[in-house]
Amino acid sequence: MFQLLGILLILVGLIIFIIIKIFTVKEDEFEEGVNYEGKKVRHKIASKSPDWMINLKKKVSYFLIIIGIVIFLIPYLLFFADRGYNYLLVHPGGKLDAVVMKQGIKWRGFAKIYPWQRWIDVKVVDEGIEYDKDELEGIMRPIDLRFIDQVTAKGLVSTRFELPGDRDNFIALAVEFRSMSNLVNNTIIPTIREQLIQTAYMFAAQNYISGEAQVFRQTFEEQLKGGTYAVKKREEKDTIYADIQIGQVAAKDDQRQIKEIRTTYHVDKIKKNGIPVRIPHELSENNIIVSQVIVDQVKLEKVFKERLEKQRDESAKRQLEQQKIETAKSTQLRIIAEGERDKAAERVTQEVEQVKKLIAIETRLKEEKTNKELAEIALKTQRLKSQTVKVKADAEAYEITKKVHAGITPERELEMRLDAQVKQMAELAKTKWPQYYFNSPGSTSKGGGPLESLIMGAMTKQITAPKVGE
Repeated sequence: MFQLLGILLILVGLIIFIIIKIFTVKEDEFEEGVNYEGKKVRHKIASKSPDWMINLKKKVSYFLIIIGIVIFLIPYLLFFADRGYNYLLVHPGGKLDAVVMKQGIKWRGFAKIYPWQRWIDVKVVDEGIEYDKDELEGIMRPIDLRFIDQVTAKGLVSTRFELPGDRDNFIALAVEFRSMSNLVNNTIIPTIREQLIQTAYMFAAQNYISGEAQVFRQTFEEQLKGGTYAVKKREEKDTIYADIQIGQVAAKDDQRQIKEIRTTYHVDKIKKNGIPVRIPHELSENNIIVSQVIVDQVKLEKVFKERLEKQRDESAKRQLEQQKIETAKSTQLRIIAEGERDKAAERVTQEVEQVKKLIAIETRLKEEKTNKELAEIALKTQRLKSQTVKVKADAEAYEITKKVHAGITPERELEMRLDAQVKQMAELAKTKWPQYYFNSPGSTSKGGGPLESLIMGAMTKQITAPKVGE
């Protein structure tokens, strides 16, 4: 637009200048001739233009020409740097030291401009996925993957890259790849495919679906940023045996049979001085910044999905059976606990009854001891009374004897003795003896102790007690 406007102004100025040259006269011009009388005369054929008009037209033409040249040269001297772009300027002499990384009006100086988009978006697009083609610098088809356990899949990722932010690295990148299309199609897209395939090789599909998807994405991003991990593959075989009797002694002829041999694969990172060894690739060598990595989807093969569904169903059944076993165990433990509780309650009840019986027996022992002591006291009292009566009777008998010797007749003496014995028996009849009495062998005998004596006493009372109806 600036060039067209400049050319137009230059043409207008030239036209004005030419018009001035053709249609203006600096001096009056005359032509000599002969009049009707035959005399020589001079005729004026052109008039001189005014000086101010000539000077004004020249200034206008010069001004338009100069303005046209300036406007024509503006695109070769200045340019507008758009946001999100880096610009490499190549001067007519071949100098490559000019790089523009900020937006705005910048000095060009007749240099050739090579624009490079600062951010590069590359996306794997599958059938049925809508996307804006103008917003993507690179488009890929689903990437074929193979996990370490030989399961195949399709990988869909979205990535964003940023060109180097320093001047020297950007110039080296622009010189090496020459164009954005060459960088995207011949370097970035093949590197993404290679690193995703290498990342899938480091994982097992079973582990990926079991919770290592985030580790998978992180490893893929690390390999894009810093280079490929140097790894080594390792195999492990696990033998599963059948016909194993648990809790029983197997016969000598019984042999364990191999049911299955499972082979598992592991990938270990090669380390040097504790740091993983990395293999550089084009992105890391050219300092291309990986600013975003998204693993949109990993589509596993149909056979593996069907196997997973079977494993899921079997796992659900196994969990259900385990839950039933746990429930049965809980019920068993509950029944045992309730039985122990009832046994403890019954034990406590029996112990309480035994304590009550022991307390009753001890009470009876104390009562019997007290009764025995009272009976002994009563016996001693009666003995004392009897002795008193006897002494009294002896005194009376002595008195009678004395009286007999003094002249009392034998008949009177007999009568007096009978009276004394009657009185003695009458006093003995008044004495209250214990109803039941038994002898306890005590510690000096080979028999039982006080408890056995009490039991014998209770049996004696039951035997001697009058029966109902008698």
